[in-house]
Amino acid sequence: MRQLAVAVALLTVAACSEGGDPVQMALRDASAARQAAAVKEGSTSAPSALAAGPETTGDAAYVAGMIEHHRAAVKMAVDALARSDDPEIRRRAQAEIDTRTREITELQAWKPTA
Repeated sequence: MRQLAVAVALLTVAACSEGGDPVQMALRDASAARQAAAVKEGSTSAPSALAAGPETTGDAAYVAGMIEHHRAAVKMAVDALARSDDPEIRRRAQAEIDTRTREITELQAWKPTA
C-alpha cells in the first residue's frame, strides 16, 4: 500500500509539472491524503489471515490475504472509475478491476493439498 501512496504522489507531481487539470490534481491529492491516513492508522497492515493460528497453513493464509488484498484493489479501482474523467486512469482502473476479479476467482477456487 505504501507503494501505491508513492505512485499517487508521483502522479500528482507529474500532473502539476505538466500543468494538469486542477480538479484531477485535487482528487489525486485527496486520494493520497486518505491513503497516507490509512497507512498511519495501520488499516493497511497485513490482513488478519496472515496472522492466523497454527490450524491455518501458510498457503491458506497467503490465499486469504491475497483475496483480501485484491478486493481492496478492486474497490480502489471502482472509486477511480467513479471519480476520474482521465481516459488513462479509467483504462488502468478497468484493467485492474478485470485482472483482480479474475485472480480473486482463481484464488477462491484454490484447494489445499493434503
